[in-house]
Amino acid sequence: MNKYFIIIGIVVLVLVGGIAYRAFLIPESSKPVTTGKERHITIIAKKNEWKFIPEDIEVERGDKIIMEVINEDEYDHGIAIDALGVSQKMPALSTIKFDFVATQEGDFPFFCSVPCGEGEVEGHKRTHFDMIGKLHVKPIQPGN
Repeated sequence: MNKYFIIIGIVVLVLVGGIAYRAFLIPESSKPVTTGKERHITIIAKKNEWKFIPEDIEVERGDKIIMEVINEDEYDHGIAIDALGVSQKMPALSTIKFDFVATQEGDFPFFCSVPCGEGEVEGHKRTHFDMIGKLHVKPIQPGN
């Protein structure tokens, strides 16, 4: 009988510890938050240029990002932001739309997640690895 009380006591301690950690010890920048603001962003995968336009995007933590990505190429691309759990495939000559919440502050690379070859653009070699950009997630600005 005593071993059951010990097991129940351990389970209760783990639960209370988890709740306390979640409530008091998680850094503010890691806590989920939403600002209630929606940011509509359009990104273009430029035809035969192996790049995204724009390459830099700025939002606030907690913003709901509604992203439209236009693939101008005649082959597949992808877009991924690993730290925010974003990964989408873009079929050739298509437009995709998806949304996510910017839950963390920081600078996060976005990149083509589908190998798409290489070519020459204005005398310079460009490859799949050049299809990168940066999502800048800033702290919430009061009053915005």
